[in-house]
Parts: sequence; structure tokens; C-alpha cells
Amino acid sequence: SLFFITVCTADGFLHYTVTDCEFNSSKLNDIEYTQSYYYNKLEYIRFSSSVGKYVGNTEHGIKNAERFNNGPEVITRRGEKERYCFRNVGIDVEADLTKSGEC
Repeated sequence: SLFFITVCTADGFLHYTVTDCEFNSSKLNDIEYTQSYYYNKLEYIRFSSSVGKYVGNTEHGIKNAERFNNGPEVITRRGEKERYCFRNVGIDVEADLTKSGEC
């Protein structure tokens, strides 16, 4: 699993984004890309490659999901599974296989 977090603070409130690639093989169909946005520990919107669009979890998130799904953001996110995950998963799987063969 590849996992990245971006954190920003403003006036004591915490906003962060979690980008994740979950996989059980290096095949593209076995990879799920997600990007979740949090505000004060509450996930308010998420993009999932298995759903193919943004889904809002709060009133604010629902409004943003609608806007993102009708703009260029959703097209960009749909390409991240192949561009970001698939490329890096192959590197990670190869590194793990190389390490497992060492004594």
C-alpha cells in the first residue's frame, strides 16, 4: 500500500489530504486509488477509482463533489490510478520480490 498525507493548518483548524493506493497484485484491475479530504479529523469528500467520481460525506463535501464531478478535477483523478498507482506499485512489487530472494 502506498500512502501519502498532506497537512495544512489555519487558525487552529486542521485540513489534510490522504492519497492511497491499495493493491494485492501489480495488475491494474487489482489496484484502487483513493484521495480523501479531511477537516478536523472528519472526512468530508473522497475520490475512489472504483466509484469513478467524488462522493461527499458532509453538506460542504456534497457541494464540492458536485462541482468536482462536473469539472476537470474528476478527469484528472480518474487518470491517477494508472499514472500514479500503477507506476509505483510495479516499483514496490519488484523491490519486494528482489528483497524476498535475498538471504
